[in-house]
Order: sequence, then C-alpha cells, then structure tokens
Amino acid sequence: MKRWGKVLALVAVAMVVVSVAAIAAPKTWVVGFTQVGSESEWRTADTISVQDSITNDPTLVMVYSDAQQKQENQIKAIRSFIQRKVNVILFTAIVETGYGTVLQEAQKAHIPIVMIDRPVAKEDMHYVLTIMGSDFIKEGEKAGNWLAKYLKDNGIDDGSTPIDIAELQGTTGAAPAIDRAQGFRNIAKDHPNWQINHSQDGDFTSSQGKQVMEAFLKADPKIQVLFAHNDQMALGAIQAIKEAGLQPGKDIIIIGMDAVKGMFQAIVAGEANCTIECNPLLGPQAVQAIHDLRAGKKLPARIWTIESQFDATNAAAALPTRQY
Repeated sequence: MKRWGKVLALVAVAMVVVSVAAIAAPKTWVVGFTQVGSESEWRTADTISVQDSITNDPTLVMVYSDAQQKQENQIKAIRSFIQRKVNVILFTAIVETGYGTVLQEAQKAHIPIVMIDRPVAKEDMHYVLTIMGSDFIKEGEKAGNWLAKYLKDNGIDDGSTPIDIAELQGTTGAAPAIDRAQGFRNIAKDHPNWQINHSQDGDFTSSQGKQVMEAFLKADPKIQVLFAHNDQMALGAIQAIKEAGLQPGKDIIIIGMDAVKGMFQAIVAGEANCTIECNPLLGPQAVQAIHDLRAGKKLPARIWTIESQFDATNAAAALPTRQY
C-alpha cells in the first residue's frame, strides 16, 4: 500500500506540473501580415524585420501576403485574413484612401488592426487599433531645415535670389508622399525665394526617379536642389544627373529620405548631400504590440520610432553599422 501511495503521489505531482505548464504556456496567435511590396531597400528591410520577429516568436504564426504595389491585392489579402479568422492583422497602406469597407469588415469580425509605417485616411483610422512608425511631416521639416542651414553655411542663399528646387514625390496618395511634401513646404514658406519649380510622382522607385529626373533636366538644366521623398528615387536621379554631364551633390544638392545604405555610400562619395532617417526595423515593436494586446493591455494610438539625419559630417562613421 505504501508503494502504491508513492506512485499515486508521483502521479498527482506530475498532473500538477502538467496543469501548471498548460496554464503558463502562452496562447498561439495567427498574425495576418500584408506588405506594400518590395519597391525599395527600405521596404525589403521592413518586411524582413517584421517577418523575422514573428517567425522567431514560438507563440506566433504568420500568414503573409505581398501586395506587389496594388491596393486591390492588399484588400483581397485582408479579406482572406478575416475569413481565416486570424487573431490580428498587420499591414502598411499603399495609399491612404479606399480601405474603409474592408477595415469595417475586420472590426465586425473582432480582429484588431495594427498598422506599420503608413496610415489610412483620417476618417478610417478609428477602425485601426494603433499605428507604429515615423512622423512623415517631421521628416519633411527636417529636410527643409537641413537645406536652409546648408544653403546659408555655404553662402548660396542670400534670402532674395531664387533657389530652383525639384521634388521627386512618392506614390500619389501615399501618406509619406503627402506628409513629406507638406513638412518640406512648412519650412519653405519661411523662405519666399525657394521655388519648387518641378514636382512629380516617382513612385518611390529608382527607375521612376531616374526617368522623372531626366525629364526635369531637359526642361530645366539649372536645377539647384533635388528633394526626393525617398532615397531610392534619389539614387535613380543621381544616375540621370551624371548622364546629363552634371555632378550630383555639387551641381545639384540632393536630399533623400529613409537613410538606406546606398544613400550613405552616395554621400561618402560626394554624390549626395543628406538623408533623413526613417527606421524600417519595426518588427520588434510589432511583436511587442501583439504581446501587449494578447495580455489585455491598452495600446497607444501611435507608437513612434527614434530617428536621426545624416550628411557629410556623420555618414561615413555610420555606414559600417547600417543594416539596410
């Protein structure tokens, strides 16, 4: 009897251990993630960061969809996530408008939406639980402030002589394109001699950046400043400038956004002047938000990233540590 008593005691202990383990074991959540596409080095780094962070978390399972720069693909993916009854949906909006109906469908299905990088239109943001990423208006303002200081320090801007500026805009309707343009103009309005004489959509790609810059230079070979809404377009523009027989970074001051490795290399080579950082490595923040959500914590409406800016004074030192 004593022997059986010991056996029963051991079984009881084992059952307690198993039950405690079962209680402690975190619930597995299915995460639906749809990305814009792979139009730039920045976007690829962002995608990898989110994918790796989710994949490396044993409590999360990812369902991924690449929208290939087409909004209809993204909306279709979100609907498939809803049908699959995922626990949370992550996505980056290709453009701001056109998502209201599908986001309402997700809300009715009680599936929270966590946005990464780009928001939807203001009237649809009440369907979204939180958004993490950068302040695009502030990025545009940083670009304008950097230019004002550079022009003054180098004796280029006397406050009255016109400064001929060209702008490569991002995808029409995309939040970074809208906000970066606005931020830059917030600073430009204090410099009435700054003239944005050329502004066109370059779709955030190097090929379009090159093509549009070629057209700009044919129309106006005396452009002094190029403000590009991302580095990828700026890098394409650099090729167009060189092919036109001009020196990028010298004949034309070049400002980009995102701080990708290729732009750092261009700055070090003297072929670009400044890039404003937009950190794409949002995966850890996304996973933390999912864990907080699962734990019943209230998420802030906005989760900001910490970013800097780079030019000839600090790009060379930072280049070896760039991850994208």
